[in-house]
Amino acid sequence: MHATILGTRTLHWPDEAACADSAGRLARQPTLHDAFIALHGPLGAGKTTFVRHLLRALGVAGRIKSPSYAVLEPHQAGELAVSHFDFYRFADPQEWADAGFRDIFAAPGLKLVEWPEKAAGMLPVADLDLHLAPAADESRQVRADANTETGLRLLEAWPG
Repeated sequence: MHATILGTRTLHWPDEAACADSAGRLARQPTLHDAFIALHGPLGAGKTTFVRHLLRALGVAGRIKSPSYAVLEPHQAGELAVSHFDFYRFADPQEWADAGFRDIFAAPGLKLVEWPEKAAGMLPVADLDLHLAPAADESRQVRADANTETGLRLLEAWPG
């Protein structure tokens, strides 16, 4: 099932500082607190880097590690529960049910998912899909697609 795109925006991050700035602006959007953001792109595109900057901007302290091997890293930003998934190594759909991921997606809080295509058919429609494309000069082109009303509100309020 493909989501209907309600809005789209293209961003350009010339460097990591621009990525951090963009993440900081997104973190200030109240609608983010109950959103599902899916991050797409090849290895090295900057998905985890963006998530780290977003989590820092939300106030997450301490070490922020990639959930590549654990699949899920939970975080707390004040009262906000954040679930950071990385499905790169995800291979067994039974793992989805056994790990209780359905319950996590049904609960309040922010969900950030890297490699969502590896869990296709199990994930709900993302509010916002971020497609990161690295360029030879280390910059990133980012296409942000809003698939829900929540995603559209985020896209309209996020200066990018």
